[in-house]
Amino acid sequence: MRIRKGGGQARAASRAAQSSAFVSAAVVAALLVVVGIVACGGNAASAPTATVTAGGSPSAVPASTPATSPPPSVVAAMSLRVYFLRPIGGSQPARGPFIAAAARNMPATPAPAAAAMRALLAGPVARERAIGMTTMIPTGTTLRGLTIAGGVATVDLSGTFAAPGGELSTMGRLAEVVYTLTQFPSVSKGVVCKVDGKSAVAVFGSHGTALGHAQQRSDFESLTSPIFVDSPAAFDVVQGTLRASGTADVFEATFRARLVRGAAQDTTTVTATSGSGTRGKFSFTANVQSAARSGSLVVWDPSAQDGSPLHTVTIPLTFAP
Repeated sequence: MRIRKGGGQARAASRAAQSSAFVSAAVVAALLVVVGIVACGGNAASAPTATVTAGGSPSAVPASTPATSPPPSVVAAMSLRVYFLRPIGGSQPARGPFIAAAARNMPATPAPAAAAMRALLAGPVARERAIGMTTMIPTGTTLRGLTIAGGVATVDLSGTFAAPGGELSTMGRLAEVVYTLTQFPSVSKGVVCKVDGKSAVAVFGSHGTALGHAQQRSDFESLTSPIFVDSPAAFDVVQGTLRASGTADVFEATFRARLVRGAAQDTTTVTATSGSGTRGKFSFTANVQSAARSGSLVVWDPSAQDGSPLHTVTIPLTFAP
């Protein structure tokens, strides 16, 4: 038998040529992809970064979802408020309690209203209790569901929420829920309550509070302080100039406000859009130069008789360096 020499070498050379052609094609394709990315404005070397929201509106959520987890030091966050009850003071004995805002900073979520409700149901924290904040919502109440459609929030709470109580108790727990949910622009037409998944509650509490419509803040005027500061909330962090807003129903729609930071303070006269029996809106700014990290915003209504402070509300604040 005759053996052909060189056949294996030919086949090896052929395979090497094919492999070289395949690698060249792959390199060309990769280069084309890179060129395409650059041409479209991309950056092949950059990695996605987490969007951080701090001190934004209550409904703020991350603008984008990173493809990779952000570093531990970079956590997307949102700032919102929960509403409890708190007495107010002045030269007269304490009155109330009235509705009051407390600041909450928490991880960002696409469902901020539900997050606010869960924070509300958890009740005031120690520093809030120390300034007199309390809740009328019965312990053990849980959130079963929450939907927002057409400007109305429908909240479904566990049966504990409907536990027997006097008028202050039942009106107070409703006010806390309504104020907390109506901070969001998507809840512009009020709040409807359900208990244990049943149809919307029409009569609430042992004294028979009628809920014939979606509840709004105006339905709880008796629990709203003559000077209601919606922002800043208690223990908010102030950066630079303070911007305050809320509603008031005081004599001639005028009251006083003082921003205190350490030993420095700034006092101003504030005029709401209406007063003397009609609640109006107000907003103002204040700033003090100080290195102190703690302070407060104090608002009061000077007595028409002797100028003594009435309806005084003190809101503790933290100042950013």
